[in-house]
Amino acid sequence: MKTIFHIDYRAAAAQQLVLHINAGNQHPEQTLPMTSIDGESWTIDTDAPDAPYTYYYTVNNGLRELRREWTAALHRMSSDALWGKSAPAGGISVVERWDHWLDRPDNSYLFSSAFTECINARKHHSKVPHIDQPNCVLVVRAPQLSARRRLAVVGSDAVLGQWQPSQSVAMEEVQPCEWMAVLHIDAPVELKFIAIDVNGEAAPEWEIGDNRRIVLPTVAAADGQSPVRRGQLFAYELPEAHFSTQPYRGAGTVVPVFSLRSEGSFGVGDFGDLKLMLGWCAQTRQRVLQLLPINDTNATGRWQDSYPYNAISIFALHPQYMDLRQLPNLKDPARAEYYENTRKELNALPQIDYERMLETKLAYLRELYAQQGGSDRRTKGYKAFVEQNRQWLEPYADFQASESMDAQFWFWVQYHLDRQMRLAHDEARRLGIVLKGDIPIGVNRDGVDVQAEPRYFNLNGQAGAPPDDFAEDGQNWGFPTYNWEAMLADGCQWWHRRFSKMAEYFDAYRIDHVLGFFRIWEIPVPETSGLYGQFQPALPMSPEEVESWGVMFRQELFLEDHRQHGLWHPRINMLKMAEYHRMSDWEKHQYYEMYVDFYYRRHNQFWYEEAMKKLPQLTDATRMLVCAEDLGMVPDCVGWVMQQLKILSLEIQSMPKDPHLRFGKLKHNPYRSVDTISTHDMATLRQWWDEDAGRTQDYYNNWLHRGGEAPHPLPGWLAKDIVARHLDSRSMLCLISLQDWLSIDEQLRLADPNAERINIPANPRHYWRYRMHLTIEQLLRADDFNQEVRSLIAQSGRK
Repeated sequence: MKTIFHIDYRAAAAQQLVLHINAGNQHPEQTLPMTSIDGESWTIDTDAPDAPYTYYYTVNNGLRELRREWTAALHRMSSDALWGKSAPAGGISVVERWDHWLDRPDNSYLFSSAFTECINARKHHSKVPHIDQPNCVLVVRAPQLSARRRLAVVGSDAVLGQWQPSQSVAMEEVQPCEWMAVLHIDAPVELKFIAIDVNGEAAPEWEIGDNRRIVLPTVAAADGQSPVRRGQLFAYELPEAHFSTQPYRGAGTVVPVFSLRSEGSFGVGDFGDLKLMLGWCAQTRQRVLQLLPINDTNATGRWQDSYPYNAISIFALHPQYMDLRQLPNLKDPARAEYYENTRKELNALPQIDYERMLETKLAYLRELYAQQGGSDRRTKGYKAFVEQNRQWLEPYADFQASESMDAQFWFWVQYHLDRQMRLAHDEARRLGIVLKGDIPIGVNRDGVDVQAEPRYFNLNGQAGAPPDDFAEDGQNWGFPTYNWEAMLADGCQWWHRRFSKMAEYFDAYRIDHVLGFFRIWEIPVPETSGLYGQFQPALPMSPEEVESWGVMFRQELFLEDHRQHGLWHPRINMLKMAEYHRMSDWEKHQYYEMYVDFYYRRHNQFWYEEAMKKLPQLTDATRMLVCAEDLGMVPDCVGWVMQQLKILSLEIQSMPKDPHLRFGKLKHNPYRSVDTISTHDMATLRQWWDEDAGRTQDYYNNWLHRGGEAPHPLPGWLAKDIVARHLDSRSMLCLISLQDWLSIDEQLRLADPNAERINIPANPRHYWRYRMHLTIEQLLRADDFNQEVRSLIAQSGRK
């Protein structure tokens, strides 16, 4: 079928628009240069694929791409998307498509699967009515529609109901947020889009703005101009329809899967418990459940493997999360009784016994595999899973296999973990709840990913973090740093595969340490202290440049660049070193100015460009909602990139982004942000309250605006007030840790606030073993507390 593409774009001299068509993985991308007479109206005609395909436009200068459209929500073409079953008997021989350039919109979050499949998921889609001889298709994006709304078009022509909403033309949602109407138009028409309540309980809502006007082209005929020929169709992609709706604000909970506890779990939270927890979120009107990473970290079988940010595989799920209740029972009664008694013993412990739990759980799975594995491996579902995941599954299984556990055992384990996690994801979508995952910044240097594709990693470097409020000597995570040159050379395929796998389980994700995509704090092997780190990539200084600041180059205050001999970085702890404090006030001032310039100004443009090489490819790889952990030494360029890519920031009142404030102003939070009170790396609200009496007193008097002495320990009524204030913030999402939710109820919360802590970053050997002290069943029956949570959320206007 012949297709003619049109798009208006004012290009500069020597620039050209290029059309890129993708008809699926089995076909190479078509790259088609377009033509223009005036440098503004671009066109190309081609024999387009018969199968459905997507496409996008770029601006090129010769072979160099200068700019491309937002590729997370591509243009789409197919016969179904154009006319459904309404095509005339003779078919359509020519389609002309008028597009407009699609930049990443400010409301790009509404196109994410978090909204289209969860929050605004529509169960009732309108069907395009059958018409004879269609000649016009209208396509428009309307991401603001809630789950109860559908789109229709009404206008001046009789075909469009003559401005009567009751006579409007129903549109069909052909892909998320994109609606289509098929028409036959003979004369110019004016029209508008309206949002219709599917239950008829609310009046139609008209889009904002002037009327739209459609005039079909005509063709020359012997007697002048004639309507469009039979078999010719005009498809118009119109600018987005906007409605007067309030920006969405939602609430949710943050809890690791391993911390969940149910009456039937095996000493650790599992994917069955995750489904139960989703039920509690639904009962309390929450819309997001955020987890910590769930990938396999089991490198040694020891408790140190409890650290969830040290994955041995970015694809494999951790066997500890297997819900044994969803598997067949062991047929041997004695063995089944043994494991049940052990389960009860482990589940009664106040914290996780990682080594015993995992050893026992894997032993159970080996016995069940001997009983069940052969029949499972013959099923279609098992065979399909192995075939679809073979690229990562085989190296992972080889890595794990030993004399007692062959590779097929690990195939089987991952098959069942995948099934269970998918069931939890399906349940979340059914309940309209967004499951939010976590993308760790690093991977285990001895793990599967490094062994399978070592070209992507710098094994002579260790990723970490400079000194901060969490760790005065910085942090050394031990991960290898990334070889971004190799990753960018193949279009970041490693990251695309990683994000695509995540999208099978989640509809939103947190980018752990997003600053690492701008620059990473790299500590050379074999150093252990974070104080020996440097930002990479960076623009180190020569001794001559240091002296241009009017000071003497003192080598003891600098570290030589790891990769460029003779160039230097100011030591990150320079301002605390004795050598610095022995200087004159004038010298200290000059060194201070140089230090601040190096770490906060010098690299802004450089790091912006580094991030923009990487992050757009990753954020557009899936339709998951993108959030980022952007804490630490944050240069200005981070805000530029977050704004440009519409990434949600993380806002913590006790760690304000404004260096002039001791506590952040919740009403000043950016809308595109996630507000929280504490993270897994911090003290919980109750623990924080008692850590520093002076700080707490300041917060109590000057931020909570309460008189007198701050009460200790934190009473439930005051915890409730703090939670309510956070729910009232401007942030799109307010996600509260389970411990902080429970802090409002003195009868339910854990007696010892220090036992609520998940991680202590300053301790590299911290044991990640926190479990909720209640069972989820008890939480579901806590009627007074659950009503309190529902009321707090409703009163804040979140939904």
